[in-house]
Amino acid sequence: METSRSKGQVELSTSQGGALQDCGQVAVNGHQLYWERYGEFQSPTVLLLHHGLGSIRSWRKQIPAFVAAGWQVLAYDRWGYGRSDERPHFQHAYLAEDTQEAFQLLEALGVEELALVGHSDGGSIALLMASEQPSRFTAIVVVAAHIYFEPRMADGLDLIAQSAQDAVVIEGLKREHGNRAPNLIHAWVEHWRLADSLSLSIQDRLPSVSCRTLVIQGEQDEHATPQHAIDIAAGVQKGQLWLIPDVKHMPPHEIPDIFNRRVLEFLERSSG
Repeated sequence: METSRSKGQVELSTSQGGALQDCGQVAVNGHQLYWERYGEFQSPTVLLLHHGLGSIRSWRKQIPAFVAAGWQVLAYDRWGYGRSDERPHFQHAYLAEDTQEAFQLLEALGVEELALVGHSDGGSIALLMASEQPSRFTAIVVVAAHIYFEPRMADGLDLIAQSAQDAVVIEGLKREHGNRAPNLIHAWVEHWRLADSLSLSIQDRLPSVSCRTLVIQGEQDEHATPQHAIDIAAGVQKGQLWLIPDVKHMPPHEIPDIFNRRVLEFLERSSG
């Protein structure tokens, strides 16, 4: 596993705010993962795990607030996203694969104890990580995570496929992923459409999550019912639930100030 650094050479980084401390690439399983780190080395670390069609840029409304609150923020583009290498397709168990790659990234960067904040796919990965190495994490925050298949997910995939025909949406995604954005959307949507719904469940992993866990979901989420978040909070050992009225699938974007304040308060209590 090789790590290369390219501090100060990242166009997208300047839009995140906060103090960019370091950035670079890590070679994992034959491809490169791009990462960025913000804040002070001596500060406690939080790893941000982006959503299914997101990237580091998805956290641009969180990074400055987290750094200002005294956190060292580590964020990266998962394989296929942002500035990481292109991903030809999504394997059947790609969330488990991405979980192992996250651990390899932490090893390469020398990060031991930390907190996790994950959104959607990133929330599911956070749960898998905390179930595998529970003593490593001071706390986790999972936002609109999914642990099993529900009919609303199929409707949500249709909405994504329809929105991908919109030129404005495509241009926005190209800012995150470059010209490969249309192929990424297609591959991701088709994976979820074709997957065996029974094999998508990670509910049996929840009892192994022993750290404090804040479970967040908008009550109007297009991709899951509130029951989904209720089941996650009940399934982990120390779950807290925050269902947000009049909010959809993207709380970090829809209500960033409220979201940041609530998450930072939770992380501060947990680290204390």
